[in-house]
Amino acid sequence: MQKARVLVTGAGGFIGHHLVTRLKAEGCWVRGVDIKLPEYAASRADEFEVLDLRKYDNCLQATRGGIDQVYNLAADMGGIGYITASLADISRNNILINTHMLEASRLNGVRKFLFSSSACVYAGYKQKSADVVPLREEDAYPADPEPGYGWEKLFAEELCRYYRHDYNFETRIVRFHNVYGPLGTYEGGKEKAPAAVSRKVALASSGGEIQVWGDGEQTRSFMYIDDCVEGLTRLMASDYREPLNLGNDRLISINGLVDLISEIAGKRLVKKHDLSKPQGVRGRNSDNTRLSKVLGWAPSIPLQTGLEVTYKWIEGELKKAGRIPLKHVAQSAD
Repeated sequence: MQKARVLVTGAGGFIGHHLVTRLKAEGCWVRGVDIKLPEYAASRADEFEVLDLRKYDNCLQATRGGIDQVYNLAADMGGIGYITASLADISRNNILINTHMLEASRLNGVRKFLFSSSACVYAGYKQKSADVVPLREEDAYPADPEPGYGWEKLFAEELCRYYRHDYNFETRIVRFHNVYGPLGTYEGGKEKAPAAVSRKVALASSGGEIQVWGDGEQTRSFMYIDDCVEGLTRLMASDYREPLNLGNDRLISINGLVDLISEIAGKRLVKKHDLSKPQGVRGRNSDNTRLSKVLGWAPSIPLQTGLEVTYKWIEGELKKAGRIPLKHVAQSAD
């Protein structure tokens, strides 16, 4: 049987890098494309091309050569600080990437195209309570997504629908809910909360302070990367064409996240809340009812299990960089 030929865009990023590894383990031929190489480990892709997918000709190049499936994960994105400060850049860059990738994939005869959307498409008026009702796929409408990033993701979902309607082009749409794990960005402004908190805890001395954005009572759910790539491959193999949540459904406050990671590190830390920092919607959680029904599966890796792996990896990177004094390492083992 001929191996599937798969293109992963965003293969230099966190989810894309892990997805390439998974697809190779399944026997696929994989081309990885990104504007940068993976930062923390070499890609296992059969081919890796450094291309700026905001440019249409580069999208045609990326999708050439009989590609069967495209996982379009390439995006300008980051944590809450970045996505609230760069509305025009994020919107422009991602609209260019997604429109060009859809058209290039169609013209080059790709069979299936998976678009990576986000829980940021969900209506803000549904997320005003920390004890939020889990979000169902239909809760994206009437539309009130997050400015910039959320609006462009919602538009690209509609564009996928239009390509299916006008051209009978097979598209899949996944809405990520806060993915975390090792080999991901953990500083610089584009990191997500689990990585940011892990870095802060690793650098702190036991008994010291840790800065928390907002009052820490805002809530989220967090999905470990292995569950994420499992869900992606299952959705691509399915016949489901509508947007689908992909996230864990355990709700935890940011204060709770800090406590959990501090416990993993063996540190006692005092939270210092900075109310001037952005904190996003008050609460967001994934309703996995449809996911379980469509795929016969749902994310199951416990938060503590995934955070233990993630924290140890980030702590290890900081140690290698010489940024954790030996006394911190000794204290963290108390």
